Amino acid sequence: MIIDSLENSALYEQINPHFKQAFDYIKSLDFSKVEPDKVILKDDALIVNINESKLKLSSDAKLEVHNKYIDIQVPLSCEESFGWKRRSECKDITSPFNSEKDIEFYGDIPTTYFTLYPGEFVVFFPEDAHAPCVGEGNIKKIIVKVTVQ
Repeated sequence: MIIDSLENSALYEQINPHFKQAFDYIKSLDFSKVEPDKVILKDDALIVNINESKLKLSSDAKLEVHNKYIDIQVPLSCEESFGWKRRSECKDITSPFNSEKDIEFYGDIPTTYFTLYPGEFVVFFPEDAHAPCVGEGNIKKIIVKVTVQ
């Protein structure tokens, strides 16, 4: 997992061949004007989802993992908290892996919680079980799906 400010994204662009394009796209957006959308930047290798959703209590946020994609998540409209736990420590599978949606859910309790603010990002790798959308109210956010190389 990586947590940082978008202004420091160049530090991480060499980790994956698609990260530079993903961060360039994110930084090109006017966060106050973006609307929910799905943008395919490169076939199924780089997909941008701009979502609006209701935030939830930490007890209602389930840990999830992905095999095919790395997530870059950026809150746009307000702060967002996340739960996190090492995937290798998760034992309570509540929804088996769905290869079509590239997701599996766990009932384990996160070991760490953190909060991001607009202008910050988190990168979740397949090794990172994460519980997003923790907080109060509604949020507009970006989730970029970057294929694992």
